[in-house]
Amino acid sequence: MNLAALLPHLIAGLNGFATCLLLTGIYFQRRGDAGSHRICMLATAAVSGLFLIGYVTLRFYTPITPFGGGGTVRIVYYVILISHLILAMVLVLLVGLTLARALKGKIERHRAIARWTWPIWLYVSITGLVVYLFLYQLYPAGPA
Repeated sequence: MNLAALLPHLIAGLNGFATCLLLTGIYFQRRGDAGSHRICMLATAAVSGLFLIGYVTLRFYTPITPFGGGGTVRIVYYVILISHLILAMVLVLLVGLTLARALKGKIERHRAIARWTWPIWLYVSITGLVVYLFLYQLYPAGPA
């Protein structure tokens, strides 16, 4: 299996790992463990950065993979995909602002934006996995 064929699976793994880190990070935040929360969220940002590098690499070297499903599932897939893509683009800015505020010690401003960033980040992470499952596992396109 060449790297281009392996990348979608690696990218999905990074998405899954990011989801776990996001959930662990919010767990620590709610328990009042700021140090562990910080470590988890910085790790999530790093994993998401690796994801982005992998995704851009995949898009640069391989054509778009067609969706093989039809009917209602096709509509569901595209609704999920479009919402995922739009929110992923917004997320890049939100994560940057959220992390910058935290790292500068502007905790109240960090919390204000993190209330938006975290659920969007979780949605993008989970829907990334759903898109992968639809595209590569459940409804792969047949040979062209």
